[in-house]
Amino acid sequence: MNKTAVAIIIASVGVTGCTSSSAVRTSQNTAIIQTSAEPMCGSVGAARVAQKQAAIETIKAGYDRYIITGAASDNSVGVTQLPGHYNTYGTANVYGNYGTFNATSVYQPGPTIVTGSYDQSFAIRMFKDGEAGAKQAVSAKETLGPKWEKIVKDGVRMCT
Repeated sequence: MNKTAVAIIIASVGVTGCTSSSAVRTSQNTAIIQTSAEPMCGSVGAARVAQKQAAIETIKAGYDRYIITGAASDNSVGVTQLPGHYNTYGTANVYGNYGTFNATSVYQPGPTIVTGSYDQSFAIRMFKDGEAGAKQAVSAKETLGPKWEKIVKDGVRMCT
């Protein structure tokens, strides 16, 4: 497999935008949401996914609204440039006992490898409509938008 093919495979893997989230219920109406997103999502993308996951978990738990009571984030993203190679080409001209050689060298850098993830954690408190404190809370259904039922069923895999 040539270097161009390797670079294309690496680039296509990075374009998938995969995220993963999990929730840990800490009481009847509280939970911790943990999200990990690929580097292409960035920290904002990871936060968006965590926000949607908080809304999903709120609906799944039978609540309508939530407040983020705590947050933490981490960034373990790193970039490595693999070694490249030089291509040298030239022409030689000979005139009797005299000769010339013109050469050009071009450096082709190796592929760039991006590793790591952006991680986001939210602690949430969930509310039912009409409950004390619910007026200040965010609507889970509004957070997910008009297709909220499908998103609750399928989950969030992309950071957009």
